[in-house]
Amino acid sequence: MFRAICALLTGALLLAYGEQMVTWITIAIGVMFAVSGIISVVTYLSLKRQANGPIVYDANGNQLTGIKPAFPIVGIGSLLLGIILALMPNTFINSLMFILAALLILGAINQMSNLVVMNRVAHIGFFYWIVPVVIFIVGMAMLLKPSAFASIPLLVLGWCMLLYGVAEIIDAVKIHICKKQLDSKSDKSQNN
Repeated sequence: MFRAICALLTGALLLAYGEQMVTWITIAIGVMFAVSGIISVVTYLSLKRQANGPIVYDANGNQLTGIKPAFPIVGIGSLLLGIILALMPNTFINSLMFILAALLILGAINQMSNLVVMNRVAHIGFFYWIVPVVIFIVGMAMLLKPSAFASIPLLVLGWCMLLYGVAEIIDAVKIHICKKQLDSKSDKSQNN
């Protein structure tokens, strides 16, 4: 029942606050990237400080201490990405949606131009034009309202969480009823 209640609450929050949830999830991802970057940089600085100490070799001549660490390029990149995501989530979401919208529009135009070329050779039915037109319209809508499209996955996830919660409650009730019936059968057999 606890899982079901958590799923229902999560689903309801996702449905009620879809666009805000996108922002908060982006901020949370940014914080995780920033923390990862900070840990990487601190580890690098600690290892660099230890590398300046005495150099120790094992019996086979392999260097054990005093090894210079590699500069944490990925760690600094994670830190910068984390700061951008955490401090400017809407800018990141909008720019990502603009890039995806541009890709959809270009893909739709490419499909339409292929259909025009194919139409010169053979008759292309109306049905073949529907998909590129829909993709083009979705791409244009994403350009006009990018944050609305960023929250669509969360909308789907919200409904799925609600359905999961309801199914989990139904299953819990079924299990409880079955257990009661099994216990009552067990009690009757012991009394006989």
